[in-house]
Amino acid sequence: MFRIVLVFLLMVCLPAHVQAQNKVPILIYHSIDEYNGVGSKELYVTPENFEKQMTYLKNQGYTLLTFERWKDISKIKKPIFITFDDGYKNNQKAFEILQKLTDHHFKPTATFFVISDFVGRRNRLSQSELRDMAATGVISVQSHTATHPDLTKVENLQYELKSSKEKIEKMTGKPVIALAYPYGNFNERVGSEVKKYYQFGLTTTPSLYTKKGLKNELLFLPRMYIKYSTGLDEFIDILTK
Repeated sequence: MFRIVLVFLLMVCLPAHVQAQNKVPILIYHSIDEYNGVGSKELYVTPENFEKQMTYLKNQGYTLLTFERWKDISKIKKPIFITFDDGYKNNQKAFEILQKLTDHHFKPTATFFVISDFVGRRNRLSQSELRDMAATGVISVQSHTATHPDLTKVENLQYELKSSKEKIEKMTGKPVIALAYPYGNFNERVGSEVKKYYQFGLTTTPSLYTKKGLKNELLFLPRMYIKYSTGLDEFIDILTK
């Protein structure tokens, strides 16, 4: 009985930041650019706002990880993952901002989830751009499938999953271990196929990651959207939800 009471008191009395240490934010971005009237405005974040958000993380002692360093989340006080979907060419601006903020103590990294068959299109990053950014160690290039379909409606999952992985690995010369589900859509069949080729699967389920010990939970990781309308105060709130 005493132990139960002690555990309860520790949970209540510990500072909030200590209780929240096991909650890991995985943020999702799309375009880093001024909105030009094309497409969904909320899928843009201006370079100015992105820099403010990354500067906040730097000043607050966060460590920006990629999925190659997943095991480090238990060793780091404030781990966080910054991810970008679709491989837009304007993501270069995010890369430049992360480089600008890099110093001896702060070494930010991020993950670009690219659609392998769209690489090199007019508004998408090219093979050489992805290779060069991956070579710096700042950007990890991972898969967003081959053609960005709803995987729950696709019969030939092998092409979308295996082919995409192989193409991106050939582009960058680095392992591809994570996949972001297009539209955030998945089911048990999709998860079983993803497990054959990837260690991690990223959804758009809005939540911070907390280890629950569930079967295959790393294949269905949650992510929090950062949008055009996300001000710095809301950004800070998202990190601690």
